Amino acid sequence: MTDTPARTLLLWCPDWPVLAAEIVDGVPATGPVAVLHANRVVACSERARAEGVRRGLRKREAQGRCPQLTVVEYDPGRDARAFEPVVAAVEELVAGVEVVRPGACAVAARGPSRYLGGEEAAAEQIIEHVAQTCAVEAQVGIADGVFAAGLAARTGRVVPPGGTPTFLAALPVEALGRPALADLLRRLGVRTLGDFAALPAGDVLARFGFDGALTHRLAAGRDHRPLAVRRPPADLTVTAEYDEPVDRVDAAAFAGRALAEQLHDQLAGHGLACTRLGIEAVTAHGQELHRVWRHDGLLTAAAIADRVRWQLDGWLTGSSGRGGVGRARPTAGIIRLRLIPDGVIAQAGLQPGLWGETGEERERAHRALSRVQGILGPEAVLTAVLGGGRSPADQVRLVPWGDERLPARPGEPPRPGEPARPGEPPWPGRLPPPAPAVVLPTPLAAVVHDADGAPVVVSARLQVSAPPARLTIDAARPMEITGWAGPWPVDERWWAPAEAHRRARFQVGLANGTALLLVVEAGQWLVEAIYD
Repeated sequence: MTDTPARTLLLWCPDWPVLAAEIVDGVPATGPVAVLHANRVVACSERARAEGVRRGLRKREAQGRCPQLTVVEYDPGRDARAFEPVVAAVEELVAGVEVVRPGACAVAARGPSRYLGGEEAAAEQIIEHVAQTCAVEAQVGIADGVFAAGLAARTGRVVPPGGTPTFLAALPVEALGRPALADLLRRLGVRTLGDFAALPAGDVLARFGFDGALTHRLAAGRDHRPLAVRRPPADLTVTAEYDEPVDRVDAAAFAGRALAEQLHDQLAGHGLACTRLGIEAVTAHGQELHRVWRHDGLLTAAAIADRVRWQLDGWLTGSSGRGGVGRARPTAGIIRLRLIPDGVIAQAGLQPGLWGETGEERERAHRALSRVQGILGPEAVLTAVLGGGRSPADQVRLVPWGDERLPARPGEPPRPGEPARPGEPPWPGRLPPPAPAVVLPTPLAAVVHDADGAPVVVSARLQVSAPPARLTIDAARPMEITGWAGPWPVDERWWAPAEAHRRARFQVGLANGTALLLVVEAGQWLVEAIYD
């Protein structure tokens, strides 16, 4: 096994953060521009450098040297988005591109040099193609290893095979890109990469640690790290366009089934399966329709076709929801249909019930509920998800059928008799089990009286004025209270006055066998939940 690094071709775009600001935000890169991060210059334009602006300067000092300086905040996401077309242009000529950072990408030089007529010819063609495709100026360096190729790209140099250690030896230690290490080496009298590479490897490891040992290998030209080749994302979206607008449900369902089978076959070819499907349609009048279907399993070809058919049926018929209120039917037929695999995972089979029944029943229920969603919309079928909280209303979150069942608050309460789950945060003040069977969406106003007919009040110190004896809900007849427990205080978010809640809760049993959860807040009694 050889320790010689592979020949690497690296494309470098000078001042890329400045160019990215011009591409995305329209900031003219021909003027004096500086990109700042943490109040220091991280990149600047050629015009700004001519005015004395340098990397590492503070904002005020940079503006003092160049009063007309345009300041742009550093945005790595913007740099990456703007660099994607450049990488795509390089991939049109060569395969196996690694994005080193926004503004620099590398590729093994062996392949391009063979089919493009040599290393220098390959560098010239790539630079020209990027300039014509993306209108971006770039430089290419070729050397043994990614590190040396990046330094060679600064001067557009092709280092001959085996000449990388000599090329690196004359460069200053600042070329390592570690300012703290470079400053320490200069104070120790080590000024070039050749001086640093001449030090014994064991002494470098003992003095500078693991990172120092890695940079020592780079300085000696022993960068044997293989390229992390980027795999271009596959375009999995399938689209069908129709010359004649489709306005009948049967014709749309037929077209949707063919498109669903095409999508499923394409996903299977990549070893993937769909868990979240986006359906888009465009009508002849330009109206755009979009819906996302989720599934907690894997969508088969039949399942994809069913959801496409249900969704097209809901769109084209304009089915009304509860109370006769629904979406309006499109004003024209569909001319374009697109299926987007919004969520994909590696293909894996689902495990049905042990005897085959559980999985089939679950699939039938899922199909029925999904059908209702296709007609009435995703919010028409909701399921409850338990989470953390102190009151029953806080612990329950309603999510559309098929969505991810994530609790609104961490810490799902354990079931009666079940020990607390490790790692979940405690909820002091949570109601003791059993949990109420019915949680009222809107609490009912109530009045609690004692045996003498006087209203029962709870003081700020949680002192009950008298034992509760009768309960009156709204305008109903008073009901006798046969048993009660409490109060349990809750004082939440006292630091935020707009969200603060201070209340006390009671459990009461009535003469007719009903058990209720009562809450008193600011002197007002409310019925919050009903026990079974």
